[in-house]
Amino acid sequence: MTPADSVRPPIAEKIPTEMNLHGIKRIDNYHWLRDDARKNRKVLEHLADENRYTKAQFSALEGFKQTLFDELIGRLDKDESSVPYLWHSHWYSRRYKPGFEYPLVIRQSEPNGVETLLLDVNLRAEGHDFYGLGGVSVSPDESIIAFGEDTLSRRIYRVYFKDIASGKLLEDELSGTDGHVVWANDSKHLFYIAKDPKTLLGFQVFRHQLGTPQSEDILVFEEKDDSFYISLGKSLDESRITLFNESTTTSEVSVLDADMPLGEFKPLLAREEGHEYSVAKLGSTYYILTNWKAVNFRLMKVGETEFGDKQMWQEVIAGSEQDRIEDFLLLEKFLIVQTREHGVSHLRVFPLAYDDESDICRDGNVEGEPFEIPFHDPAYVVGLDINARQGSDKLRLYYSSPTTPESIYEYDLTNLPTRTLLKQEKVLGGFESEAYQAERIFITARDNTRVPVTLVYRKDTFEKDGTNPLYQYGYGAYGHTIEPDFDSSVLSLLDRGVVYAIAHVRGGEMLGRPWYDDGRMLNKQHSFDDFIDVTRGLIEQGYGDKKRIVAAGGSAGGLLMGGVINQAPELYFAVAAHVPFVDIVTTMLDESIPLTTNEYDEWGNPNEKPYFDYMLSYSPYDQIKHQAYPHLLVTTGLHDSQVQYFEPAKWVAKLREYKTDNNQLLFHIDMEAGHGGKSGRYRRYQDTAQEYAFLLGLLGLNEVEAR
Repeated sequence: MTPADSVRPPIAEKIPTEMNLHGIKRIDNYHWLRDDARKNRKVLEHLADENRYTKAQFSALEGFKQTLFDELIGRLDKDESSVPYLWHSHWYSRRYKPGFEYPLVIRQSEPNGVETLLLDVNLRAEGHDFYGLGGVSVSPDESIIAFGEDTLSRRIYRVYFKDIASGKLLEDELSGTDGHVVWANDSKHLFYIAKDPKTLLGFQVFRHQLGTPQSEDILVFEEKDDSFYISLGKSLDESRITLFNESTTTSEVSVLDADMPLGEFKPLLAREEGHEYSVAKLGSTYYILTNWKAVNFRLMKVGETEFGDKQMWQEVIAGSEQDRIEDFLLLEKFLIVQTREHGVSHLRVFPLAYDDESDICRDGNVEGEPFEIPFHDPAYVVGLDINARQGSDKLRLYYSSPTTPESIYEYDLTNLPTRTLLKQEKVLGGFESEAYQAERIFITARDNTRVPVTLVYRKDTFEKDGTNPLYQYGYGAYGHTIEPDFDSSVLSLLDRGVVYAIAHVRGGEMLGRPWYDDGRMLNKQHSFDDFIDVTRGLIEQGYGDKKRIVAAGGSAGGLLMGGVINQAPELYFAVAAHVPFVDIVTTMLDESIPLTTNEYDEWGNPNEKPYFDYMLSYSPYDQIKHQAYPHLLVTTGLHDSQVQYFEPAKWVAKLREYKTDNNQLLFHIDMEAGHGGKSGRYRRYQDTAQEYAFLLGLLGLNEVEAR
């Protein structure tokens, strides 16, 4: 008898908990698995049993998992470093020492000059099973570095301060924060966001003066509406500290003169339900990215003193029904605008009216024809890299595609299209981009909506005849777009003949804001339909073997996995669901659970019957049926701050009760980690190796060596 045969799957005790709402009674037999303190002996023993069972089932694959882990980390550049950028008088960057998990934060007085070590994160992480580095911020006079640390994986940080010249920590410490600080220009005052320890929402902004205890910090803002997130930033010209308040559908920007830290934050424009906007400042002019009368946003501008009157706003770039304006960068002489058109990103450079004699921007008006920066891959991701100085004539971009490792380019805006490749991610192990092929196709869903799909495969193992195993990934929530970028870990799939597909389902924002709106609230079923219909379409077109389709998703993508295996389990041979959000109705009814109320505009408020009924209709936990399910690997972290561990724990327990098949159902709980899994540059690949070993082992590819 093998170790796998000798260990039986854990069967959770059934202790009924009755829930009644809107005339509907629900019985949850596994509610007892929730333990907010994470100290209940019975619960912890059950989780330990799950881990023992998973370990036993993996025993035959341990060697393969190690092989995969060695492959994954073997592709990493041992001396990886970021491209230094100039801020004030120094060039800042990060780099890794070979074999170490965490970076060194360094600076130089000139490129390639002598390094000054600002922070050795490896030393800070010593003795901690988990370590998360928060924001790193240097004071305007460049004398002090502030940094946040999370050693529990709950995304609540303690901020420390270090004198750069002496290398000594200051006595100042800030606990219970979101991990970031924004400095006033005097380098003595700074602002930070405090988190509610129960809901984990950042809800208060405090001002701290160096040299004083946190108990004396001044509360300068409190968000009363718990459907809003708050964040702090600073304008590129460093003249304003910005406070950004954002819900799913509404935003508000307030500013404070960075030279007057004892002043008050004042809204540029008070929040209006359904109005989303963000800003950038140039002189006394603000540029505004806004959805006011523009579903896919438009770009406008206005003088600072007139900001509060929208009738004074002047249109710079009109909105479009099809194309979404996603981002922009405002330099002294150039406006750079990023759009997404038919799912593909575009970057255009607009010259601004500028008086060279007085060396100032005249009025922020666009002057002359824009220049589009060309890219040629069928699917790719491009975006604005660190551009730290508004007066620069250089533009830094990052670029990647499924076959192109991440590249940092610098463009000379005075001499377009001149560009310099500053750095491209090194992929060790003989990687050759030409060996792989990427495609962007569209699959027609059941309601005749065309869903974009990104595909990548190895040319010499692919035949469009329905013989290749296919791995399909999806997310589909919060308007978050899963970009078609390069991921060196995927090579371990491609090199074994697997076709990799990303289904850009509704709920993301690949095709603009309407694409998001059509996959949230009372339209959420579209996300599941899209994913299922993409699978069917890829099978029909010969991209995948109908008997060897595997799928994966995490968090809200785990909800997607839970939905599709309830609704179309026969399509999938195996599924990996990471930190899955699967008990949506119960969670969204409990305002004590972190982030619940903030997400009513994403899922709906089940206290209202129409939303309750709709959410219940697709809730993965509530809709488990007596039917055959695919092979399943479910993972979570005991300290997850986003999706509490007990959601997947209950889901797995109920699946064991209901499923009619003999397929594997494995549940792994990382007793130290949170929502993001393991910390560290190398250790995080242990989770990927586990997933790939599970899926490839089931596909019979564990004996196939990567090419």
